[in-house]
Amino acid sequence: MADQTPTFHARDALSNTANTALQTTAAGAIVAGVQNTLRKQNVGAMGIITRSGGIIALFTGVGAAYQFTLDATSNLRQKDDCYSEAVAGFVAGAGVGVARRSLPFMLGAGVAFSTVLTAFRFTGGWLGHGSAETDEEEVERREKAKKARRRPISETIQELGEGRGIYAPGYEERRRQRLLAKYGVDVKAAQETS
Repeated sequence: MADQTPTFHARDALSNTANTALQTTAAGAIVAGVQNTLRKQNVGAMGIITRSGGIIALFTGVGAAYQFTLDATSNLRQKDDCYSEAVAGFVAGAGVGVARRSLPFMLGAGVAFSTVLTAFRFTGGWLGHGSAETDEEEVERREKAKKARRRPISETIQELGEGRGIYAPGYEERRRQRLLAKYGVDVKAAQETS
């Protein structure tokens, strides 16, 4: 049981890259819009593209390069782990460095992005929930807890009473007797004539 490795499922690199490029383009457009509104000179609405178009292109290029490299390395290696994240982070950081036109900055940004993204992936993200195995263990733990706290239906009916989706065996017959005694209506006879 200790040597179980999860099955790798190939990723659609082109589709994921297109989706990520659209998302990072939108993020770049928001950043460009904020920069446009904070300029001292009035450049108009087209200033988002004319003055800050490079920001949008940078966001798009870095996001697309990151996602394509991540999916391609995972597919080639048939593994989804931190090493693919490291390679993709380096490519994304190098893309940021290319925009600065400096080789030392490009290598430094590549190493910085790679380190941060690999550490993020290795630790399991924001809340530490990273692997599918942890999710399966969590489901098993919750099922055991639910079974341990399960109460018999008779106890539940005694506390809450019948109705609202909680009915004990023989409820229909007791209901029929109650309606017959209180209102003089035989539900079973009325249902048979309908």
